[in-house]
Amino acid sequence: MFLRTLITTIFFSFASCCYAATIDVYPGKGSIQSNINKAIGGDVLLIHRGTYKEHDILINKKLTLKGENFPVIDGELKYQLFIVTSDSVTIEGLQIQNTGRSSMTDMAGVKLLDVSHVIIRDNLLLYDTYGVYLQNSHYCFISNNVMLANAKDEINSGNGVHAWKSGNLTIKDNKISGHRDGIYFEFVTYSKIIHNISIRNVRYGLHFMFSSNDIYRQNQFVDNGAGVAVMYSNGVTMIGNTFRHNWGDAAYGILLKEISDSKIEHNLFVKNTVAIYMEGTNRIGVAYNEFDENGWAMRIQASCNANVFEKNNFQANSFDVATNGTMMLNTFRENYWDKYDGYDLDKNKTGDVPYYPVSIYAVITERVPVTMILYRSFLTDIMDQVEKVLPSIIPDQLKDDYPMMKKWDLK
Repeated sequence: MFLRTLITTIFFSFASCCYAATIDVYPGKGSIQSNINKAIGGDVLLIHRGTYKEHDILINKKLTLKGENFPVIDGELKYQLFIVTSDSVTIEGLQIQNTGRSSMTDMAGVKLLDVSHVIIRDNLLLYDTYGVYLQNSHYCFISNNVMLANAKDEINSGNGVHAWKSGNLTIKDNKISGHRDGIYFEFVTYSKIIHNISIRNVRYGLHFMFSSNDIYRQNQFVDNGAGVAVMYSNGVTMIGNTFRHNWGDAAYGILLKEISDSKIEHNLFVKNTVAIYMEGTNRIGVAYNEFDENGWAMRIQASCNANVFEKNNFQANSFDVATNGTMMLNTFRENYWDKYDGYDLDKNKTGDVPYYPVSIYAVITERVPVTMILYRSFLTDIMDQVEKVLPSIIPDQLKDDYPMMKKWDLK
């Protein structure tokens, strides 16, 4: 019985391979859906240039949909477009645009439901509520797509890449702009976010919720409401990213909340309101990063514990470190601070006296935010000088005992 089943399976697999075909699809000559319905697993649908006003296109078998010169699949601002329910589907070279908006349905350009090994690449996803939406999907590859929307607020918008309860995803080389969040992960594990550009999104360039053991590296997060939020997660690796000009009343390069056992290395933080904000954050390694021209390089709440900050460069930041507590259970060592005015008599390249990166004015503004209006006034200079001579307010446990005399070369 087993042998008969095996032979039958091999026969049908061989037959499917031999009879796989390329099906040409032209506008006005049969719909995309009708061609999908008559195709067999393994076929390629070559979709020729033109406009196709179709919606809820169901792909329920292993197919490749390939566009020639970016044919337009238009939802007319009313409908969702592709729904994929089969494994091993590829969609490439299409212009997928103008989904509708609904409070009942998450309208997406491409929606993947309970599938694996799906590839979405080289597409233009324009003015869709959600660009690519993944639900309970695994080992999928989202690559080299342009996702452009025009979201005005968080309520009436969706995310460029939205993944829920998924794993082993690769999100790579995409350009995402104008969504609520550029990339959103919720209950997503063992996934990689690499070489993406996420700019001018309403809320976050990248947003993690309850997502652990993921990696994001060499991405650019520029001019978003905030750069990246990592919340209620652990084991997240953040390496080689750029966080630039995430600027506003509540804007961050990275917002960390209830996260543990992760690392932040070799990143560039330039002109963010707050480069890194940490709350309920434990056992994070922050090393080899550049903090340049930020409002606050770091805001570390008293709920943070056992984090290590080492071999970073801090320069031209308004405040290097701020905290709302008096005890400090974190470690700073061997960082370069441009405000350090100590000396190195033994020529070992580290300062002979510790550096206290929390200024008195940083302490005051944490307690009374309205006092920021007096920042850079003559009064603040006097207060800083007095605090250096007679320290009384700044948390004396927050210090770098081995401040570097020269910048680290982190290139």
